[in-house]
Amino acid sequence: MIEWLDPVLGWVGLLAPGPYLQVLAVILLFLVLGKLVDLLTRAALDRMLVHWAGTSDEQAKRIGHQTVFRTIALLGLLVAATLVEMPARVEAIALALVKSIIIILWVGAGIRGARIILGALSRKPRQPPWARPTTAPLANNLLRVVLVVAGAYAILIAWDVNVTGLVASAGIVGLALSFAAQDTLGNLFAGVAILADQPYKIGDYIVLDSGERGQVTHIGLRSTRILTRDDEEISIPNGIMGQAKIVNESGGPHVKYRLRVPIGVAYGSDIDHVIKTLLVVAEEHPNVCQDPAPRVRFRTFGESSLDFELLVWIAQPALRGLALHELNCEVYRRFNREGISIPFPQRDLHIRDWRPEAGQAD
Repeated sequence: MIEWLDPVLGWVGLLAPGPYLQVLAVILLFLVLGKLVDLLTRAALDRMLVHWAGTSDEQAKRIGHQTVFRTIALLGLLVAATLVEMPARVEAIALALVKSIIIILWVGAGIRGARIILGALSRKPRQPPWARPTTAPLANNLLRVVLVVAGAYAILIAWDVNVTGLVASAGIVGLALSFAAQDTLGNLFAGVAILADQPYKIGDYIVLDSGERGQVTHIGLRSTRILTRDDEEISIPNGIMGQAKIVNESGGPHVKYRLRVPIGVAYGSDIDHVIKTLLVVAEEHPNVCQDPAPRVRFRTFGESSLDFELLVWIAQPALRGLALHELNCEVYRRFNREGISIPFPQRDLHIRDWRPEAGQAD
């Protein structure tokens, strides 16, 4: 059955003339071989896990080297079964059973090992996109499904089951389901893309192109939920989120938010005095960050006013409404104390002398 083992089996036959002694010798030989490979595998996994995943997880190493040892031991049983005279039917069942156990062993080890490795990678300071805390569970579930499907396919092959018809039937069923649930599948794939690409994350303040603004509270495979400042939760399908223009107010290098306060003063005002007064207001406000420092910009000559803009940073986007309210109130109070006039639109009406033409009634 295994040509490269023929010299070894011949040597075993010389040492153990009886078939049962040969079976016992083969099993012992593979156990010793498994133990040697087990030691080598343990050392290799120890170095590989520390270098690649940044962890020395004993559970991961135990899964790896124990799986290798058990596989070699089962291969010994597989070879030993060929040395015993038994009916062809019984031999085929025994070989298929041992192969199935080996496949299940490796599928289980792959599932447990993937969970441990993904967990270790998600705890690193810089995680790969597929191993971030938000995407690691999804990657783990997808890998689990792939391993289970591949394992089931391998077991069917081990038992000489014709899988062509099953694969064709699964393809037809999958095609029918894809047509019946296109929207759901579209939302699902968009959700996977959002979790992997992370244009926003839980806790971010986002503004949609339709005008909704709020804090992201949940990112699922089907939809994203945001909580508005009115305490209203909006659930938006991921298919729409994937095609929408999204402004992430928390997506910069820090969570601070830049607030713009437009202000107009009357023509003839001392602009240096205006700038100094606005900076004092910003520096004394408790919700305004001093790093970056507040700024004042003279933007344009308006129809009725000189238009300035006070630029400040606040700690987080959630404070935008409150900070704008308080700054507007304080600017109005300070301008009144400093004698700075805030104009309003005015129109001058010029009336020309009008006299009726000759022949027209007064």
